[in-house]
Amino acid sequence: MKTLTELNFDNRFARLGEVFSTEVMPQPLAEPRLVVASEAAMALIDLDPAEADRPLFAELFSGHKLWSTAEPRAMVYSGHQFGAYNPQLGDGRGLLLGEVINDAGDYWDLHLKGAGKTPYSRMGDGRAVLRSSIREFLASEHLHALGIPSSRALCVTSSQTPVYRERQERGAMLLRLAPSHVRFGHFEFFYYTRQHDALRQLLDHVIACHFPDCLEHPEPYRSFFRQV
Repeated sequence: MKTLTELNFDNRFARLGEVFSTEVMPQPLAEPRLVVASEAAMALIDLDPAEADRPLFAELFSGHKLWSTAEPRAMVYSGHQFGAYNPQLGDGRGLLLGEVINDAGDYWDLHLKGAGKTPYSRMGDGRAVLRSSIREFLASEHLHALGIPSSRALCVTSSQTPVYRERQERGAMLLRLAPSHVRFGHFEFFYYTRQHDALRQLLDHVIACHFPDCLEHPEPYRSFFRQV
């Protein structure tokens, strides 16, 4: 098992460049404290469960500190919101901190939700509240227990930072894990903005990282679409 400082980052998505995401630093929460951590999710990146008891754990997952090899990025994509298509959404309150490789050679995205404003916040405050963060933590781990593929929730941190919704609530951050945070909206964004070279670059990246068996097919793109 590893300590927090021993995690091995290899940030493949960040290397795609500024067309696909924007470098943004997390905005810290005041007086952070750990609310809950999933030992099962921590095991995915070989992280020792005892690390959750260290002050550094809450500091890293509340924006106060950052690994030297992490490269926090806000991803750009399109999608539907409130029943209507939005040509540009993006990570409005989340950051892809980086990609961690475990000892088995598996890659896991570290994605911090509630990390503050990004260029894609759309007039929002970029924050998450404790209530909804706990709900997402429980839902993610429950879906996993049911055998339904979804992101995994590693931890929730809370704070004294006020966040205003229908009423004042406590600010929080959720750290979630997934093999990838690339979504259908990434492809939509580059298609509808006619950035076809970037679209091909994104597709090549996804195939190489997540569908490498398609590269053995004489028509890799056709093989990818059949699998998806």
